[in-house]
Amino acid sequence: MAEIQVPRFENFSAKVAEGMVRVNNESTSGLPHYFGVVFDEMSPGRLIAHLDVKQELLTPFGTLHGGVMAGFVDHVLGCVLYPLMERGQWAATTEFKLNYLAPVKAGTLVAESKVLSLGRRTAVVRVEVTNDGRPACLAQGTLLISDPPKS
Repeated sequence: MAEIQVPRFENFSAKVAEGMVRVNNESTSGLPHYFGVVFDEMSPGRLIAHLDVKQELLTPFGTLHGGVMAGFVDHVLGCVLYPLMERGQWAATTEFKLNYLAPVKAGTLVAESKVLSLGRRTAVVRVEVTNDGRPACLAQGTLLISDPPKS
């Protein structure tokens, strides 16, 4: 099967991407902060992030909680779009599907988020997550792109 190619995004804003990386890594809050999500690289239609697996993210059975993986995926699923959208627009996940490929017990998760399709109102994004180089999760989601409210 041929690898899906990321479309070219001429409207990519390197300034917005740099700001997203800085804000995520220095001052983000909520679940991404608690999980310890770090953005490593943003380029047109692509985001690479990582998360170090911590003891408090494991189930009583010693494996990463599926909700942690889902939260990690959802975060990178939406954030990859912001450098591609018009100023003031925002993205909201409307659905995503996860395939958990292997249990995660320790190490580092690396997520690569790729925009497969970007329209005026919706986007489709694919996320591949590895655990120390081994496939751990494959996800795909649809996001709604909303314009800012008119004043």
